[in-house]
Amino acid sequence: MPKAPRRPLLAGNWKMNPLSAGAAVELARGVIPAARSHASVLEVAVFPPFPWLRPVWDALQGTDVELGAQDCFWERAGAFTGEISAAMLSGWCGWVIVGHSERRALGETDADVARKAAAAVESGLSVIVCVGEHEAEFVAGRTAEVVGAQVAAALQLLPASSVDRLVMAYEPIWAIGTGRNAAPSLADGTMRLIRRRLEQAFGAAAASVRVLYGGSVNAANVASYVELGGCDGCLVGGASLKAEEFSKMISVVAAVASPAR
Repeated sequence: MPKAPRRPLLAGNWKMNPLSAGAAVELARGVIPAARSHASVLEVAVFPPFPWLRPVWDALQGTDVELGAQDCFWERAGAFTGEISAAMLSGWCGWVIVGHSERRALGETDADVARKAAAAVESGLSVIVCVGEHEAEFVAGRTAEVVGAQVAAALQLLPASSVDRLVMAYEPIWAIGTGRNAAPSLADGTMRLIRRRLEQAFGAAAASVRVLYGGSVNAANVASYVELGGCDGCLVGGASLKAEEFSKMISVVAAVASPAR
């Protein structure tokens, strides 16, 4: 099946790493050359922890690497100690991740994810909405049921006008940080399910929404995902903490996506 003409996205989620602003800036600068070399083919974004957003933002000015936050809150302002609103991120962050399984494991609900996604797009951010099943659900054959329900819930508050700033990421929880990446055939089937749910929600406009794979993806296996007809890039965890590895991934994705290929 020919790939849809959506620009691939490679997004690096640094999670709670690294431990200093200097290391964060060095890591960000390390991927700039690869992103610049392939800027015409794919989009690259990094997602540092909140304390390092500003120094990384400074380091990325005038480059081809975009900046995002790892989470946001749905209220614009108020008595919400410890929270960071989407409105606060708007104007200097271009992206935000919501619904990551590590946030859901701490009690975040489908309703919370929907409110965060809506707040993000309302504030002008592009948003990556994460969905994925636990290992027990995968073993029980419930992947489609669980992921389908998560997608439907996440889209409830999003208008069709938001599709240009919406990205979905399928991250099977049993594959995140475990070294057990999902078989491409499984990932492809689930990403196509996500695409069908998007079409049910937004009709023809859903064609512009990118769907990513995430879960123990690295330079050695990234091509097996981005070659899939239903995959528009990857959300990368551990491999994004090594500038050389992430740069290799950028080159691999660019090679697969190149119009001359």
